Amino acid sequence: MRFVKNYLKENLKWLLLVLACFGILCFVIGFEQVPLAQWGYAAFLCFFLFLLVVIIDFTRRYLHHKKLEKQTSEIAVTMDKLSLPRGQMETDYQKMLRSLYITLQQQINELENGQVEQAEYFTMWVHQIKTPIAALRLLLAEEEDERSQEMWEELFSIEQYVEMALQFSRLSAKSTDFVIGEVLLDKVVREAIHKYARLFVRKKIKMELSSIDTQVLTDEKWLEFVIEQILSNAIKYTAGGTISVYLKEEPEQETKELVIEDTGIGIAPEDLPRIFEKGYTGYNGHADKRSTGIGLYLCRKIMRKLSHEITIESEIGVGTKVHLEMRSRDK
Repeated sequence: MRFVKNYLKENLKWLLLVLACFGILCFVIGFEQVPLAQWGYAAFLCFFLFLLVVIIDFTRRYLHHKKLEKQTSEIAVTMDKLSLPRGQMETDYQKMLRSLYITLQQQINELENGQVEQAEYFTMWVHQIKTPIAALRLLLAEEEDERSQEMWEELFSIEQYVEMALQFSRLSAKSTDFVIGEVLLDKVVREAIHKYARLFVRKKIKMELSSIDTQVLTDEKWLEFVIEQILSNAIKYTAGGTISVYLKEEPEQETKELVIEDTGIGIAPEDLPRIFEKGYTGYNGHADKRSTGIGLYLCRKIMRKLSHEITIESEIGVGTKVHLEMRSRDK
């Protein structure tokens, strides 16, 4: 319907001109007192010829319009599939499109090259910054007073933020280093907990770890990063409480569900639907000025790339449960 309106709008002046000429012809024939039968026959032939030309022209343009519509989805990839131009105006427009396409490709290539250089520099910087962090860790290990413990905690936070930035950079790259295989879940969980052992002691948080003797199909390094981020949040918002890690097994399910539960301050109901959004911190994030709103966003993105699922349930003043659903080796 839209094409019909556009066709009439584009050809209105020519249609009116033909109708005007037809009207003048009828007037002249009538003025000459031509018999009605002959006049009607001539008018019928003229109208039939006019209608035939309009139908042929409309059909030709409509088919060309549908062909161009189909090519619209391909033009972003290549200009080679453009149909041959019909008339000088289409030739001029195609020249303009090709010129714009070449310019766009040049700008895309420059942008991609710049992003690659930036990512390479950023990755190099992250690896270089790990050296002074490790040196500071050794220096602080020689001290056992309260001040050094506070400094160690801040240094640990810096290290975590650096690791988060590195993983964010890797995850944003075109290709990631995912290596999917059979992974012993208990080993991954224990390594993540061991990394935070000192914080558990310092914040007087009780750790309850149930037997997780199972294997899942995943990438060990990326899954460990996800578990570390969840533990980090649990420790941050749990003071003197308990953090429990256990496996929720359902016999009829072909997946394994790891649950990380804390007795922290919980998450407000209005924040729950948005906690996986990039940069969203919610009420707890406003209370903790160091919250970035990136950790859970990365967790969900990684879990989806691994074909896993992550869900969170929470209640203010009661605590939070994070469910990590993964494929088992038998799936």
